[in-house]
Amino acid sequence: MSDSRLPVTVVTGFLGSGKTTLLRHLLSEAHQRLAVVVNEFGTVGLDGDLLKTCGFCPDDEVDERIVELNNGCLCCTVQEDFLPAMEALLLRSNQIDGIIIETSGLALPKPLLQALNWPAIRSKVFINGVVTLVDGYALSNGSPVGDLKSINEQITNDNSIEHLTPINDLFRDQLISADLVLISRSDLLSAKSFSLVRDEVKKQGDSITNILPISNGKIEPSVILGICKEQNNISRSDQNDHDHDHDHGHDHDHVDVISEHLRFEFPIDRDLLKEILLKLVPEYQILRIKGRCWMEGKALPLQIQMVGTRFNSWFESANDDSWKPSKAGIDLVSLSLKGGVEKAFESSF
Repeated sequence: MSDSRLPVTVVTGFLGSGKTTLLRHLLSEAHQRLAVVVNEFGTVGLDGDLLKTCGFCPDDEVDERIVELNNGCLCCTVQEDFLPAMEALLLRSNQIDGIIIETSGLALPKPLLQALNWPAIRSKVFINGVVTLVDGYALSNGSPVGDLKSINEQITNDNSIEHLTPINDLFRDQLISADLVLISRSDLLSAKSFSLVRDEVKKQGDSITNILPISNGKIEPSVILGICKEQNNISRSDQNDHDHDHDHGHDHDHVDVISEHLRFEFPIDRDLLKEILLKLVPEYQILRIKGRCWMEGKALPLQIQMVGTRFNSWFESANDDSWKPSKAGIDLVSLSLKGGVEKAFESSF
């Protein structure tokens, strides 16, 4: 991996929402050297075993690539558990391409995001995105949790929890913190039910956050983990797009992911670039953007990493074989659900 900072992806959602199933798919299909921090209190051993047996890395690397934290809700044990685990993983940063954190359904995402700004790690990582899984079948039946009994057992047995947040408030916090929401078990929903679930998620979360259906944890890995060098030439996923309002079968289960290359030679500064991209996100349902911006008077290009409306940037040298403008310009790849990002960006000037 050419980037010096490691991407950290947070996967959150209640017990039974499909987090571990999603992780197994990502580990198996992403073809990246990923490390995973697992914190699902009460089932942590089971989750870890399920991940270890998916064959994502050589057997002798499994114990170093999967870190299980079972001392309670991670957002309440940040200093004791999370930060030391991250520091240990970062000592081997040259051996991994990214880190995924699977939180307990009881965890508040914000303390974890704040912990990633800890002085010892903030210059070595960037937030690749917060992905919230929602059990679509459960929510269609009136509850964000499919197995309320197990959730209550978690709350009762976890003595380390410092926040006794009601389930609905936890759900809302997970949605508000999300850069992407995945509706799991969507194959069990009719088009009308899926539309109602999507509307409820938008109502309780951020109305412009992208929402995608998912079944059996299957999704194009680049949507979750970001655009890798090997994925820059992806034109479309193998999946097909369908109107969610159609009443045929479960076509809402399929999502068309469109990749476009934005390469222009003209002067632009960081603030203007960010302003333009943020305006395009809701209109074109942009999932991710990755690339560089060369600005006049700057010795190094600005690295750009964006998921939804979360914009990360820092100055970092480019590979010798990377494209460079003669003076100033951008070289970005976008993943979106609606085509036309390149033309829309160009017409913004």
